[in-house]
Amino acid sequence: MTMSDAEKGGFLAKVIGPKRRWREYQARVRRLPPNQRTAVEAIERYLMHFVPTDGDSSASMFEDLADLFEQAAADGTPIRGIVGDDPVEFAEAFVKNYSDGGYAPARERKRLIADIARSAGEDTAEDDKTL
Repeated sequence: MTMSDAEKGGFLAKVIGPKRRWREYQARVRRLPPNQRTAVEAIERYLMHFVPTDGDSSASMFEDLADLFEQAAADGTPIRGIVGDDPVEFAEAFVKNYSDGGYAPARERKRLIADIARSAGEDTAEDDKTL
């Protein structure tokens, strides 16, 4: 069974919020320094498993993520200064402000950990083998 265009539009609005806000968020992320952008994209991918049920909440969540990393970039805060030693714990604590939960399989957790380590300039040779 496939979704109609109207159903797809409704689904996307639930996942990412209004398109204009989503595009503005993406533009903000593209302007971040490369390592910050990589970290935000990794966290974004992980957070998609926790998307709140209304578009405004999810749009706010991603906009707040961009705010956090923009401020960190302006202050010169390193990636680990933002997410700490456990990026999964950071992401799950972050999303609790917007949603009561979701589903994040173990593979996505490992992927987030490896992506953050890579964006922080850490050696991830062993981590990459587990993905």
